[in-house]
Amino acid sequence: MGTRNQDLGRYAQRGVSATKGDVHSAIANLDQGLFPGAFCKVVPDILTGDPAHCLVMHADGAGTKSSLAYAYWRETGDMGVWQGISQDAIVMNLDDLLCVGVTDNILLSSTIGRNKRLVPGEVVKALIEGTEAVCAMLRTYGVNMVLTGGETADIGDLVRTVVVDSTVVARARRDDIITNRQIMPGDVVVGLASFGQAKYEQVYNGGMGSNGLTSARHDVFAKWVGEKYPETYDPGLDAQLVYAGTCGLAEPLPSLQGITVGQLVLSPTRTYAPVIARVLREMRGAVHGLVHCSGGGQTKVLNFIHDMRVVKDNLFPVPPLFALIQHESGTPWREMYQVFNMGHRMEVYVRPEDAASIIAIAEEYGVEAQVVGRCYSEPGRCEVRVEGVTGTYSYLKE
Repeated sequence: MGTRNQDLGRYAQRGVSATKGDVHSAIANLDQGLFPGAFCKVVPDILTGDPAHCLVMHADGAGTKSSLAYAYWRETGDMGVWQGISQDAIVMNLDDLLCVGVTDNILLSSTIGRNKRLVPGEVVKALIEGTEAVCAMLRTYGVNMVLTGGETADIGDLVRTVVVDSTVVARARRDDIITNRQIMPGDVVVGLASFGQAKYEQVYNGGMGSNGLTSARHDVFAKWVGEKYPETYDPGLDAQLVYAGTCGLAEPLPSLQGITVGQLVLSPTRTYAPVIARVLREMRGAVHGLVHCSGGGQTKVLNFIHDMRVVKDNLFPVPPLFALIQHESGTPWREMYQVFNMGHRMEVYVRPEDAASIIAIAEEYGVEAQVVGRCYSEPGRCEVRVEGVTGTYSYLKE
């Protein structure tokens, strides 16, 4: 059992960090906004000057998932992967906004940086159309997101294939903001599954999201992928860490009929917006905290608790995708839980008596949910403890 949040082996060797310690150090002295410690920075409403309202702005993207989409598209001709990348770039922003209680009237700007020599206009068109399609889907579930435009830049000197990012902004009432300060000992953690097929999804979702893709694609896919598409990775990487798996991009997955390994890893990031919007409409006051288990996986909540131990001892069974990654890579399970969401990517912190209502709402949308853990008082210490069939792992706030 580990005792500290150490940076990760294979993940760090590929030039990526789950904890982003250097980034957090760089911004440590910046103004933290109206609610320091909230999942997103919240600032005064400088547009109207109304002291009862505030603004939330956030930027994120699909990350290196677009590199895998590029290889899959080149190999199979499947343009559908690009709508998935559009969704990834949106949801990695939207589901962070959910964590401060914002679920409606969101403005979206999309930014695409491409190597025009390799990424033609038809891909850009698919990305833009995919963005609007995702917005239209969200509106049918009461989450009004409006695409306001964006930027497409030809920057082949900087970008090897394509980078897809988004920025969102919304206005909210200050007294509606969820700050995560109410997370307290005695709360339970309701986890919303990242895998399966929600009612608003077209196909089975492997649960990847848009974090850990640098490890996932290099650990799962075979050497020939890098040889055929060298533009999809950093040439400065140790050759032993480049596409070190055994799987082909279009290789069928025996455990999931009709789905290829490439499709599984490229599953569009699931949004929890329909579920969380309903939860907050019906029981906002009962929600003590919301945590999007993105960068940092199951340790993400360490950024938002004090003098507390969160014990996660009833996680979902490891989904097929994450079992595949671990089998192909031999990555220690402790590292797996810190890099990947491992089965649930949204956590709702509530009193025990409110958990059943959250679970029932999620399941109405076809999203599995269950109590995955509990919060305990731990003066002078912040810890996440993962207990399961693979072992027990402890992570401390540094």
